[in-house]
Amino acid sequence: MESCNWVLLLVFFFFFFFFITSSSSTYGTHTTSPLEVVISNTTAMHRNFTAVSEFRLINRQKLKDCSASSPSLKINIISSNPSTFSDDEFVTVTVTGVSNPSNDDWVAMISPSNSNVEGCILNELYYLQTGDTSKLPLLCHYPVKAQLMRNDPYYISCKKKECTTIGQCTCGGSIKFHVINIRSDIEFVFFSGGFLKPCLVGRSIPFRFANPYMPLYGHLSSIDSSGTSMRLTWVSGDNKPQQIQYGNGKKVTSTINTFSQDDMCSTVALPSPAKDFGWHDPGYIHSAVMTGLKPSSIFSYKYGSDLVGWSKQILFSTPPAGGAADELRFITYGDMGKTPLDDSEEHYIQPGALSVIKAITDDVNLNKVNSIFHIGDISYATGFLAEWDYFLQLISPVASKLSYMTAIGNHERDYIASGSVYITPDSGGECGVPYETYFPMPVASKDKPWYSIEQASIHFTIISTEHDWSQNSEQYQWMQKDMSSVNRVKTPWLIFMGHRPMYTSSSGLFSTDTKFVEAVEPLLLENKVDLVLLGHVHNYERTCSVYQSVCKAMPKKDAIGVDTYDNRNYVAPVHAVIGMAGFTLDKFPDTVNNWSLKRISEYGYLRAHATRTDLNLEFVNSNTREVQDAFRITK
Repeated sequence: MESCNWVLLLVFFFFFFFFITSSSSTYGTHTTSPLEVVISNTTAMHRNFTAVSEFRLINRQKLKDCSASSPSLKINIISSNPSTFSDDEFVTVTVTGVSNPSNDDWVAMISPSNSNVEGCILNELYYLQTGDTSKLPLLCHYPVKAQLMRNDPYYISCKKKECTTIGQCTCGGSIKFHVINIRSDIEFVFFSGGFLKPCLVGRSIPFRFANPYMPLYGHLSSIDSSGTSMRLTWVSGDNKPQQIQYGNGKKVTSTINTFSQDDMCSTVALPSPAKDFGWHDPGYIHSAVMTGLKPSSIFSYKYGSDLVGWSKQILFSTPPAGGAADELRFITYGDMGKTPLDDSEEHYIQPGALSVIKAITDDVNLNKVNSIFHIGDISYATGFLAEWDYFLQLISPVASKLSYMTAIGNHERDYIASGSVYITPDSGGECGVPYETYFPMPVASKDKPWYSIEQASIHFTIISTEHDWSQNSEQYQWMQKDMSSVNRVKTPWLIFMGHRPMYTSSSGLFSTDTKFVEAVEPLLLENKVDLVLLGHVHNYERTCSVYQSVCKAMPKKDAIGVDTYDNRNYVAPVHAVIGMAGFTLDKFPDTVNNWSLKRISEYGYLRAHATRTDLNLEFVNSNTREVQDAFRITK
């Protein structure tokens, strides 16, 4: 969820009335990754770039030509290789020959390198979906990221001066960009005038990646409740089948998928970012299932081919089989997105994501986790497709090592006249296509992203709040059948997951939907759901055992002061909002309902440990690693 302002409300009603027609750990020698050398608490640096920032508006500004202002301008790129980029590195961009350095000078990283940076068609409505009504677009292809030259502290003061023999002097500066392999060429373009009055001064030569076909960003997911099979999904520029080599000499060949601009949603009158200037070729998404594994066991794998290269050898663990083991340790959260590892501004930055993923990585490396559940608002790419690669790279330290299960959210699925429940442009035209391609869950079929899975003593029912959940819908019938068929002897715990909450103290457009609550909440009570975990609102909040906004039971303190819910005498589910994993946090009002027992507006995640008789949960502050809330449900 994103805080709404008058512009977004205008956009919403504009769409609703006028645009209904749509088109469619590694092991062995350890090497330090860029993620490990960046401090975890980058929240303050990026807090100002999560709403409608100046950078997010650059496509609506008229572009001028200022090349004559600095005729000797040069842009040089220093990378690990003389003329190519590696898969993951920090590159130095050095600008020289600047006649008059200004606080408004900036550099854009643009891919593909033939993006038109010289202006676009003059259509003032063309970019309305990005959240602004300014006139005239700047770039036909949105920059992946950008930085102000003043990030170099010596730039404005011209301490890096160059003078000719006749005394003519110019200035320069250097800034670092974090670059990952997005397969297509990259160029850096220098502008003056800031983001609101951009003026094109010069551009670098194109740089390519050393291996644009390299298999990258592998992430695991469970395909069933057995713990004996695991799916690996990865990205490559290569459209030929590749392999996973795992265990003791086993091999499996990948199937290949991709998507195109034609698969993105849009309107006839108003093209979406995914359909137009936010598009970036996703390459090819490979997927294969490793079989013959043992539950709760550690294996190794690598993926790729002799033709295009192989990943490193990676250790991963399988989850415990459903009903066959007592203990499960899992982590869950929603609304993560990504934080850049450099000082860049991007289309959409979630300032807490980096600290959260670093804290989770530490838990995973200590073997404290069997699986992860990310319940919606996954990458926040919202039609700017290159950002999916950056998100996959960010989560790879954990998603490559254990089962990473997901639920769909509004920023993956919602779009006008696309079949989503909510008629908003929140997905930027993605309509769930990239999400379902990158994260193939054990669902019945395409665009039906609801499923259930069992691990140890827990049955997880995972729904889509963005698809029809009304009583006559297919999803409702599935929910009813799935939860009523749970064998509570085999899996005594029933946890219900999705994206939008039923209970939250935070106000805002679409924070809760009474129709959703009225339709689905009776199913939770009827089937004795123990715990409801939902996101969308960007904070942490825990309730009493609640039904129809009434506390049916309150927890009691145990011997060490932990709130304990006694479900031996079941009366209603406990709800927790867990949308605090990255997006700018939502504050709480001064007055709240009595069903709200704990409220925390800090970045973090929920850590759980289940046995057959106890379900222990902790909210972990990702910056301090402090447990700020703990509660327990017993049977």
